[in-house]
Amino acid sequence: MPRAYLKKAPVTPTSETTDVRATVQEILDDIEAGGDQKALEYAAKFDNYDGSVVLSRDEIEAASAQVPEKLKDDIRFAHDNVRRFAEAQRETLKDIEVEIVPGLVAGQKSIPCGAAGCYIPGGRYSHIASAIMTVTTAKVAGCHRILACSPPRPGIGIAPAVVYTADLCGADKILAMGGVQGVAAMAFGLFGLPSADILVGPGNQFVAEAKRILYGRVGIDMFAGPTDSLIIADGTADAAIVAADLVGQAEHGYNSPVWLVTDDRALAEKVLALVPDLIADLPEINSNNAEAAWRDYAEVVLCSDREEMAATADEYAPEHLTVQAQDLHWWLDRLQCYGSLFLGEETTVAFGDKASGTNHVLPTSGAASYTGGLSVHKYMKIVTWQRSTREGAKPVAEATARISRLEGMEGHARTADIRLKKYFPDERFDLSAQE
Repeated sequence: MPRAYLKKAPVTPTSETTDVRATVQEILDDIEAGGDQKALEYAAKFDNYDGSVVLSRDEIEAASAQVPEKLKDDIRFAHDNVRRFAEAQRETLKDIEVEIVPGLVAGQKSIPCGAAGCYIPGGRYSHIASAIMTVTTAKVAGCHRILACSPPRPGIGIAPAVVYTADLCGADKILAMGGVQGVAAMAFGLFGLPSADILVGPGNQFVAEAKRILYGRVGIDMFAGPTDSLIIADGTADAAIVAADLVGQAEHGYNSPVWLVTDDRALAEKVLALVPDLIADLPEINSNNAEAAWRDYAEVVLCSDREEMAATADEYAPEHLTVQAQDLHWWLDRLQCYGSLFLGEETTVAFGDKASGTNHVLPTSGAASYTGGLSVHKYMKIVTWQRSTREGAKPVAEATARISRLEGMEGHARTADIRLKKYFPDERFDLSAQE
């Protein structure tokens, strides 16, 4: 049976992408030229906020005092899980050295970025979890300075729970500034802050475009588009749970794709029947988002067997990939392209989004075919070094001289020649590229 679509998306996220580059470039140029004052003007225009930009210790403590203790306990629980997983990731990076040839030793070192800028969304939803994911990993990586930036609300400022979380996780400074102006403030080192070496964290299309434009001047975690999720389910899956998980991800936004890949038509039809009522039962804003995402971007794909299901998932390369099927070990070994994998109905994307320990800043729009998500590794520079005895340098210098001459790079060749002449004055070497 060839792959069939029981529901096909009429549009794709990229087909309705608005060209915001010119707008974002203009804002970045204005802020770079105008500094703090220009950033404040944009903050007043877009955030409708004129309060403190860099929060003081008193303001952080006042905001933290507004957070209920029960929520603080949950935030501390999630932070501890993310921290411990990040620490385990950090342990996978080892400094090494190896003797390449006798007398020549080469090595690798892992050095954290000096300053990290963490963008924490705060528009439609207060993204407490994004503060945990971005700031905690930067702290574990060993970044010397960690900046956290989040959009303030008019007359209120940053949501108190976001302030508490960013502070708990290790932010050195917290900026009440959103959008392009917030990204620019961290990148350009405004308001007396260090310039960020790397910018991380999710955001809207303007934030994503600002990071794209700045990439090269600074590092970024990844180019991010609308969040997306795919569920693989066989006949043993619970249709009610599958439907709930699809709807739970569709509420992210009107253009957030969700996909179901199955080899069981009865399951697919049951899910298709359940989803509309689950969407209608959500609060209005969430329901509107989920309804649009399901209508315009969702797909239900019917496959012949599990190998075709796996191949289909790899083709989509989803940000989030859930498997609700038999033989989970087979799926873990077989699947190749995803940002984060959730095996079995006992896990769900929301666990990873909020509290289970893995990071929720993940590749979207098929980028999982070539990259993973945010981790301590994103904040690390893997650099190399070497040292040599004169005897160890001898064969390397000979090969370098000949290869360089073959390439036409005589200056390179002579840096090898001069060493051979100095270290071994009584020897004669054939350093020509010719036979």
